Amino acid sequence: MYPPIEPGGGLLIAWQLHGKRAVLVGGGDVAAGRFVHLKNADAHVTLIAPRDELCDELRFRLDAGVVDEYRDELITDPEQIGDCDMVLTAIDDAEMSRRICAWSRERRIPVNVADVPPECDFYFGSVIRRGPLQVMVSTGGNGPRIARIVRQRLEKALPPSVGLAIDKVGALRKALRQAAPDASLAGKRMRWMTRVCDEWSLDDLSRLDDAAITRLIEDGWKNDRVPTPWKWSAVIYGTVGTILGAAAVYLAHTRTH
Repeated sequence: MYPPIEPGGGLLIAWQLHGKRAVLVGGGDVAAGRFVHLKNADAHVTLIAPRDELCDELRFRLDAGVVDEYRDELITDPEQIGDCDMVLTAIDDAEMSRRICAWSRERRIPVNVADVPPECDFYFGSVIRRGPLQVMVSTGGNGPRIARIVRQRLEKALPPSVGLAIDKVGALRKALRQAAPDASLAGKRMRWMTRVCDEWSLDDLSRLDDAAITRLIEDGWKNDRVPTPWKWSAVIYGTVGTILGAAAVYLAHTRTH
């Protein structure tokens, strides 16, 4: 059975803004929230707003040196924006926002005018962030408060180890590609990683370290199997216990002689 087509939604994508120039017009609390989203995506942000209109958070960001470019000026002409890859406005001047939107669209630059859905090429959702994990809840601009409520409920359901588990899975994938780099093994690598993620809990995955990853590849991948986490951990911790036990006996022996 194929998934149904449900028109009217947005295309939820992880937009890669690393090193790209985003212009943010506005200095209030909404602009501060937009700024955080842009910097979390590693964008090069140009902030345009009179200094006396900056909210406390943006003043803090500016003083901390995390604003890539700041222009202490009031936008009176969209041409002030200049070349960029994205434009966001969060100002009270509705007419200027409309002009900025039209200017951006003429140049095929994606634009977002805060709280004006028809003048947005994309919306911001309510985001959960746990390390590399990003979950966005969007209502397509219809109910931002509802998106926040849903996000809070989802957040409570996430186990504390999820972010670290994803980091460790990323490290395992990288090590596996190095151990078995042949392109013809891509499908097999993917299937094996899927089995590991399905059969190991998030807590098990979050405890992987470099030595454990090496052991998992040697004992699992090379034998085309996924070791049971508790048995596999018992072997490792049993070995560690033997080593520690031997060390304790040695120390006790040396102290009595």
